[in-house]
Amino acid sequence: MILVTGSILAKADCVDAALALSLEHVHRSRQEPGCLAHGVHRDAECPQRLVFVEQWADQAALAAHFAVPASRAFVAAVAALATEPPHMEVFDATPIHVGGTAAGRARPQTP
Repeated sequence: MILVTGSILAKADCVDAALALSLEHVHRSRQEPGCLAHGVHRDAECPQRLVFVEQWADQAALAAHFAVPASRAFVAAVAALATEPPHMEVFDATPIHVGGTAAGRARPQTP
């Protein structure tokens, strides 16, 4: 599984617009082959920061996601609303078992 984390720090007057763009991107991305989970969240300590957490089946699925024109357009649009460049990290993750259950299992997405 591939795990992607990222964040943007939106300009104070652009947070709502950045969140709307982000939710549109998240909902579209969830429909892509290989997307196990995709979400955007507001940082409880810094409400201008939007945090992204994604799970992809494999590197090929993530590469296909990055190649989607709407994904590239989203990055450009949301970057224009930010005070600094977006931050992203990609990890090759293996779920581990903790206390008899598989930790890190993708949860069902809500529409």
